[in-house]
Amino acid sequence: MDFPFAYSVMEMKFMSDIKLHLDQWHQNLNGRMVSFAGYSMPVQYEGVMTEHLWTRENAGLFDVSHMGQLILSSDSDDVGAALEALLPGNIATLGIDRLRYSLLLAQDGGILDDLMVTRRSDDYYMVVNGAVKHEDMAYIRENLPDSVNLNYMEDHALLALQGPKAGDVMKRLIPETDMLYFMQAASYEWDGISLWISRSGYTGEDGFEISVHNDHAQKLADALIAHEQVKPIGLGARDSLRLEAGLPLYGHDLNPEILPFAASLGFAVPKRRREEGGFIGSDAVLEQFNIGPQMVRVGIKVDGRQPVREGAIIVDEGGETIGNITSGGFAPSLQYPISMGYVPANMATEGTELILQQRGKNIAGFVTSMPFVPNGYRRPPKAA
Repeated sequence: MDFPFAYSVMEMKFMSDIKLHLDQWHQNLNGRMVSFAGYSMPVQYEGVMTEHLWTRENAGLFDVSHMGQLILSSDSDDVGAALEALLPGNIATLGIDRLRYSLLLAQDGGILDDLMVTRRSDDYYMVVNGAVKHEDMAYIRENLPDSVNLNYMEDHALLALQGPKAGDVMKRLIPETDMLYFMQAASYEWDGISLWISRSGYTGEDGFEISVHNDHAQKLADALIAHEQVKPIGLGARDSLRLEAGLPLYGHDLNPEILPFAASLGFAVPKRRREEGGFIGSDAVLEQFNIGPQMVRVGIKVDGRQPVREGAIIVDEGGETIGNITSGGFAPSLQYPISMGYVPANMATEGTELILQQRGKNIAGFVTSMPFVPNGYRRPPKAA
């Protein structure tokens, strides 16, 4: 199969890897297992296109247990203040049981990872990318006070239920989850099992991420797919869904050579932090904010039917390289190919025509707004 999105041939090769706790569960459901981020993971069950469209219309269940789940706590220090010295987001002012997207930055402002952090009543819960979680943990430990405890929840699985029917399914399982809106979280008990559930995800759809102890992960997964609206979904559709949602993937659209404003992630460095600084990499990040990035991540609609994938370049009329494609493939919801990539800042305006070059062939495209597909997040009703 030609994997349609960001996962490279090297990442997808078959080899011996760490097995997820639900590995046999995936195989019993005919999951095609591949190597990704050092783990054996299901890339598809019925096919990427089928699984993608099912998730857009119903609810898909993803096993994202390769991600790093961390707990940060302290008996003496203000963990929120300590995290603000590390991350560029408004962490200390985050409400209890509220989530925030943030970035782990190097001293020169380059992006080491993107992550989610949640303030809970007694601690902070953080989810980092699986491919770099051990490097993240070492870096976080090095840059936080010794009084802040860092606990890696290696004994917990992480399941993501995504799609417009996800709320209905969760409400039948745990009625109280209907009170959650996008970027809110809470602890629940289901059938005697403790769960930590956030209304979040990385598909652009409404949905939930559910942290559950390994001992109970299969029971929960079975209960979810028992609903006719839910099917298991693999890595392939997860990638195509996040691309349609305009969401960057670390290691592809983000890396240590890219700073937040170039990545079009300025929202992750809010006004107060821009004014005060004080986080790792702040000097370089704020300098880029003040002078403007030279290159900017944009969405690209590709003319014709040929997908333009990661590794392709963007050239000027003389054939000189001026940018690059970092993610791309055929968008099942749109029925045409899309890409993300970096272009000179003066070419980042919507509608700008681009020349994309893949394997020596020029393909026309133009800058378009993101998300490519409108998101379906469940937000609180607006006040009258």
